[in-house]
Amino acid sequence: METAYVQSNQPEGVPPLELTGERTLPDVPEENYWYRRHLAVYEWIGARVAGKRAVDMACGEGYGSEVLSRAALSVVGVDANPEAHEHARLRYVRPHLRFARDLVETFSEECDAVVFLQTIEHVQNPGEILEHFKSMLAPGGVAYVSTPNLLTLAPAGAEKSDNPWHVKEYRAEEFRALCTAHFPQVELHGLFHARKLRVHELAIRKAGWDALHRRLGITRAFYDRFTPAIAASDFALREGGDAQLAGALDFVAVCRT
Repeated sequence: METAYVQSNQPEGVPPLELTGERTLPDVPEENYWYRRHLAVYEWIGARVAGKRAVDMACGEGYGSEVLSRAALSVVGVDANPEAHEHARLRYVRPHLRFARDLVETFSEECDAVVFLQTIEHVQNPGEILEHFKSMLAPGGVAYVSTPNLLTLAPAGAEKSDNPWHVKEYRAEEFRALCTAHFPQVELHGLFHARKLRVHELAIRKAGWDALHRRLGITRAFYDRFTPAIAASDFALREGGDAQLAGALDFVAVCRT
């Protein structure tokens, strides 16, 4: 029987969400790595939408919309899932932040920035969705689109990971080609491990840490402390060419009209 992971310590009156693998959640200690990995990108974008009108498409639990709203002129978090929408609406109450229950294909409101993170790999019609986002953007607007890197998510040689929610996973050149087919200017950035996650990565690769912690019998004790301590600052974004980004965890495309 699989263990069910549910958000802990939610504010009174806010229904907790269960972790299904479709979206990441804060307040689930076992999910902290993935939550912080996504949060790092939201914080990076948040600094770039200051004073702007932003739409956070497929916003899920709503934490990212809240991050964007700290500096943005206004933010709309859009999600079609009724449980996620209700949770976000009740939990994240801030000036200039609202939530709409709608599909990313049909919600339309003029804005300066569209944010669409870790979702394009879930859809059957990515090109149509990018065109829709472009139609929403005011002159000079920007779409921020992220997706996991096939080469670091899936087993070597596989064309897809075992995530049942993913339709298509991208290599750097594939994702760049998708975005440039719909936007005239595209910058592609990669998300990489930094600080203690980089040290951990090197320990696995160079020092055989995976075998060592098992041999010493400290696997659970170590990761029960290490995983909750991961912060958004343990990830870093940098721009590069396709070869430089081949080892990235995720890609973030900055698409300008």
